[in-house]
Amino acid sequence: MSKDRPVPFETTLFVRDHCLCLHAQRAARAVARRFDEALRPVALTSGQFSLLMSLNRPVPPTIGSVASLLAMDRTTLTANLKPLEREGLVTVAVDPDDRRSRLLTLTEAGQAVLASAVPIWESTHAAIEGRLPGGGPGVLRPLLVALS
Repeated sequence: MSKDRPVPFETTLFVRDHCLCLHAQRAARAVARRFDEALRPVALTSGQFSLLMSLNRPVPPTIGSVASLLAMDRTTLTANLKPLEREGLVTVAVDPDDRRSRLLTLTEAGQAVLASAVPIWESTHAAIEGRLPGGGPGVLRPLLVALS
């Protein structure tokens, strides 16, 4: 072990006030809680809504492409798909063109749940954007995209 001095409390305060990671995590948790609460009537979490929305495509995506879009590793995505698959909202099938790959499809039930969730998302999203000052959403969104 090194004999470095302990980190001064002033450094703790500086990190608390300036750390982009901390503030991004706090904001993400607060926003996710709002969406989780709003989506409760359709029995979805904010993460499940995002996952179902990412599958709403004309051609079924692969696990890899969805994992990339959602900035998740494939293992985490697979774990998140399991309950949606059990509930009959998603199917996972072998890609006939590449048997190593899996294709993800929204079922009719998944499409119906997603259709019920979209108006809830729209109103919740508008309320959250409304809390941002001035041109907040137009400024914040590209900054978040740049960081992701």
